[in-house]
Amino acid sequence: MANLGQYNSLTVIKQVDFGYFLDGEQLGEILLPKKYADQTTAIGDTLKVFLYNDSEDRIVATTLTPKAVVGECAYLRVVETNRIGAFLDWGLPKDLLVPFNEQQKPMQTGYSYTVYIFVDEETQRIAASSRLEDHLTSDINIFQPQQAVDLQIYGRSDLGFKAIVNGTHLGQLYDNETFQKLYYGEKLKGYIKALRTDGKIDLSLQPAAHIAREGLAGTILQYLEEHQGISTLTDKSPPDLIYQTFGVSKATYKKTLGLLYKNRQIKIEKHQITLLDPTSD
Repeated sequence: MANLGQYNSLTVIKQVDFGYFLDGEQLGEILLPKKYADQTTAIGDTLKVFLYNDSEDRIVATTLTPKAVVGECAYLRVVETNRIGAFLDWGLPKDLLVPFNEQQKPMQTGYSYTVYIFVDEETQRIAASSRLEDHLTSDINIFQPQQAVDLQIYGRSDLGFKAIVNGTHLGQLYDNETFQKLYYGEKLKGYIKALRTDGKIDLSLQPAAHIAREGLAGTILQYLEEHQGISTLTDKSPPDLIYQTFGVSKATYKKTLGLLYKNRQIKIEKHQITLLDPTSD
């Protein structure tokens, strides 16, 4: 079955002066304009194309690559607003419409917003919405605490940054646990910190402390080996400097230093830590 707003593999069934018609199955014959076809294209060929609505709302095919497809979220720039809504640049000749009733707040030309792309059931046209809560699922049972996930930053709250989780759910990052600058639209790795009884997801940019310490211990030892056995990053160093170097919180770093000290692998001094020779007593 051919799907609007998705990539499809369709068969060429007819050639005309202005392009090729493809077998769109339940969608009927779909035009692939000549400018998007290879010169060697022939009847019977199967082509991978993206289906969308042209300026006259006809379903057409293209070999161009949009910035996102139906069912995905993307950070897109507004190129125009009018009485219908806001229009976003999504990499295709026809800009993507965000109707007024699908705008979380009024969109402005030149600004970028994170939107969810969908097919409007009434009009059967591709549209977008910044009202993410209305479109993404709230079923959190597919996740587990400490699970690694893909995040996309889309907004702020009083507590910190809000993020899209694996493209399907919404979650919260907390300011007091975030040690780096974050930007709207930014994609990065994260972890499920907690699944709350109210259906919300708490997130972290670092794995659980005990998991982080296990991997961090080896990283610190390798760092020392690469720096003549000495590091000036002690348990008194600034949190942001520790995060820039090792990507963990100061608390996790301090606990890992304590573990290495207990195992007699390092010596902790006021201004530096020193790698100990494993053969020494």
